[in-house]
Amino acid sequence: MNWREFWDGEHAIYVNARHKTLHYERIARDIVALLPKGGVALDHGAGEALSADAVAAACSRLYLYDAAPSVQQKLAARFSDDARIGVLDDAGLAGLADESLDAVVVNSLLQYLTREEFVALLDFWRGKLKPGGKLILGDVIPPDVGPLDDVKALMTFALQGGFLFAAAAGLARTFFSDYRKLRAENPLTTYAGEAMARLLDAHGFSGAREARNIGHNQARMTFLARRR
Repeated sequence: MNWREFWDGEHAIYVNARHKTLHYERIARDIVALLPKGGVALDHGAGEALSADAVAAACSRLYLYDAAPSVQQKLAARFSDDARIGVLDDAGLAGLADESLDAVVVNSLLQYLTREEFVALLDFWRGKLKPGGKLILGDVIPPDVGPLDDVKALMTFALQGGFLFAAAAGLARTFFSDYRKLRAENPLTTYAGEAMARLLDAHGFSGAREARNIGHNQARMTFLARRR
């Protein structure tokens, strides 16, 4: 199993419905704070994007794309009646017009890609962004952050969100799940801040790390870059 197959199937990453709802609400708020208002945006690796309507309210048009076919189907069904939101399959993503986007949001995706895949996508995103357009890379994992840091962040979020006992039970399930085995066999890709800055610069972006990460895990990083 690879990461795409994992996200395309049934999993228990979210410990209960409250966790899932609060997670997507937090992500949406943080993304909106970084987006250029009233622009055309792409959320690449959107997941189920339960709060995409809140992000769309800050855009003239919001495109959602996820590589997992089952997630694409869920997105298309969920937002079929929202004219502000377009759900893309692989062909739709490739067919976006060059220099048509004001922003690209990539949250909690890079850890599941190889460096070669990320570099190829940097060039793809640059081609789709307008000059000066924003590239927002969220939830990037530094090399010195590991599973225990993730557990600490989740438990703090759970305590604040009122699902602490469910989170503890969920962590126990994860310990015996395919996720733990998959993470051992396919280690998450990490980036040091300096390495990320060099990659962005080499592929036509000027950017820097933001003070806060998107989402609840502040041990991870968000970078905001602009197409030169």
